Amino acid sequence: MDQRDIVRQGYDEIASTYAEKRDGNGRERTLVELLAAALPDGSRVLDAGCGAGTPAMEVLADQHDTIGLDISAEQLRTARDTVDSDGLVRGDLAALPFADDMFDAVVSYHAVIHVPKDEHATVFSEFERVLRPGGRLLAALGDDPWEGTNDDWLDTGTAMAWSFHGRERSADLLMEAGFRVESVEPVDDELGGTFAIFQAQPADSKTVSGHN
Repeated sequence: MDQRDIVRQGYDEIASTYAEKRDGNGRERTLVELLAAALPDGSRVLDAGCGAGTPAMEVLADQHDTIGLDISAEQLRTARDTVDSDGLVRGDLAALPFADDMFDAVVSYHAVIHVPKDEHATVFSEFERVLRPGGRLLAALGDDPWEGTNDDWLDTGTAMAWSFHGRERSADLLMEAGFRVESVEPVDDELGGTFAIFQAQPADSKTVSGHN
């Protein structure tokens, strides 16, 4: 079983448990609230790896046209109970099923960390591709590099897999994908560990004034 299968099957099996344990409160929610307030009303936002919809979709859907994408069908079903949104799509971060320049913002919390790290450059390029000029990226990535599996994640008897770079390599890959990194903030995760929250925008070649 490859890493994608482990992640997809794992989240399918523990969707309800994961939703109970990740309430999405704290600094991560605050950063989404700040993003939501900064965007013009009715902006189109992608929650890439939306899980159960907390905190990103839960916050953003009140003011903006928000689409949630996840690899797990069960996570999407759980999200339907959390968020009043018809915009839930099953898909892969490395091959987003959306047109170029479609979104004003992309939020991706605790999702890229499950993608094999040799595909992170592709994921970041996909984020840049679907962002409109002047768009914003908010993403939870690795603070320190690590990869491995846990055969009993969250005491569920279900396997899960992770693969991620540290913040320096992620910053390099984001810049290579066409982003300008604006800030990186370490945030303790409610499920354990510390992750780096990146805020970035497409580089100047894609930035224009005003809102499209």
